Amino acid sequence: MSSPSPQSDPNRWKALTFIAVAQLMVVLDATIVNIALPSAQRDLDISVANRQWVITAYALAFGGLLLFGGRIADLWGRKKTFITGLIGFAGASALGGAATTPAMMFGARGLQGVFAALLAPAALSLLAVTFTESKERAKAFGIYGAIAGGGGAVGLILGGVLTEYLDWRWTFFVNIPFAVVAVLGALATVHEPSQSRNRSPLDLPGVVLSIVGLVSLVYGFTRAESEGWTEGGTIAVFAAAAVLLASFVVVESRVRAPLLPLRVVLDRNRGGVYLSIGMATVGMFGLFLFLTYYLQVVQGYSPVKTGLAFLPMVVGMITGSTQIGARLMTRLPARLLIGPGLLVGSLGMLLLTQLETDSSYATLVLPAQLMLGLGLGTAFMPSMSLATSGVNPRDAGVASAMVNTSQQVGGAIGTALLNTIAASATTAYVADHVAEAGASPEGRKLVELRAMVEGYTSAIWWAVGILLLASAAATFLINHRPGDGPAAPAPGDEAVEDEPVLVPAH
Repeated sequence: MSSPSPQSDPNRWKALTFIAVAQLMVVLDATIVNIALPSAQRDLDISVANRQWVITAYALAFGGLLLFGGRIADLWGRKKTFITGLIGFAGASALGGAATTPAMMFGARGLQGVFAALLAPAALSLLAVTFTESKERAKAFGIYGAIAGGGGAVGLILGGVLTEYLDWRWTFFVNIPFAVVAVLGALATVHEPSQSRNRSPLDLPGVVLSIVGLVSLVYGFTRAESEGWTEGGTIAVFAAAAVLLASFVVVESRVRAPLLPLRVVLDRNRGGVYLSIGMATVGMFGLFLFLTYYLQVVQGYSPVKTGLAFLPMVVGMITGSTQIGARLMTRLPARLLIGPGLLVGSLGMLLLTQLETDSSYATLVLPAQLMLGLGLGTAFMPSMSLATSGVNPRDAGVASAMVNTSQQVGGAIGTALLNTIAASATTAYVADHVAEAGASPEGRKLVELRAMVEGYTSAIWWAVGILLLASAAATFLINHRPGDGPAAPAPGDEAVEDEPVLVPAH
């Protein structure tokens, strides 16, 4: 094993601990609030029509501001951005926990999204510029990948415990101790190479176009879920998003100091990672959503039992990320980990297409979760590393932001697309089996439950297909091998600006 540079920061592993705590807090928040939503809706008297804004306000702010947040990290400094994001996220969480009106809740969730958009790319890019030796980098990204992949399931467990035994407000307040620990630890242990700063002027047209374009895209998918894909407003929002994002690409290709240097996404390996991670997230969001409802509504699990039922997936992800991905990343081409990992994940998802109202957890759900966890953990770990590998340190923030952007857009697509498919299949099943329900309440209830499961399995079939496409994209687009240097500079870029300089932390 090659030894780390003598200039390597002696606190780098302690720093990883606190960066991981911050990442866990952000990932937890994506699912912990879902468990608490029914209780919060009752207490705050949020209407059925408006409850989606508890989720959507966060997704819009987070997804829309990520590229800007990544650029701020490159310009202002990743450590400063990281700590600011932590403090702001904790403050927004306190506001959400203390919410007394729907508007206060929606505002708090939007603020959480704003500060998460600063925090998430700063955390990943700090790892990218701190761990530069290949085997250390593999280990660090293995830990980070396990948290990024398994944190959502941990959120379901923690959300269930807090909601059932304390109060829904604690699903917000719990972020405060996470943030305090991470801030104090970061102040003491996180050091950033000063040479990695990007001091070029801010691309304001790019900032505006990216924020409005990404917000429009994410909102289009959330609107499609509630209003329908062919509704006039939905089509108009998607059209606006397409025009804005196309304009963003044109602007970025022409300005001297772009918000998103196109070389970051046009690199074959990074582009393949962004595409495959985005598609994999579509399937993952579908799984969490449908399996949570299946266990609670169809099988009658409590919130705590539902959360615990996701533990095998967490174990699988940690094992896949730290024991398979991290160990093999320096020995095998990345596509031979990412592609097969996503394929194994799709086979786990395929098992879940066999769900019925009385399916056994031990013989169907458990093995499916283990396969999903192992496969996706193995795939996510080298993906996270490759997404920032070889990038100019001054672009590390924006390259990291693209990882999070692909996940957020994938999540929005997954929630809207798979929910729509499930709802249509459920409605069709009820219409076809209305005679079976009869007049008895028991008969109607049974048909309703069967219809729900039919909806879930129909959507999960689509998730299987999407994971297979993600596996194919990774296999055919990614060609990076252990020991490969980064891609050559894109034509037209200044050589000094594009030469990847991996500067050890000090």
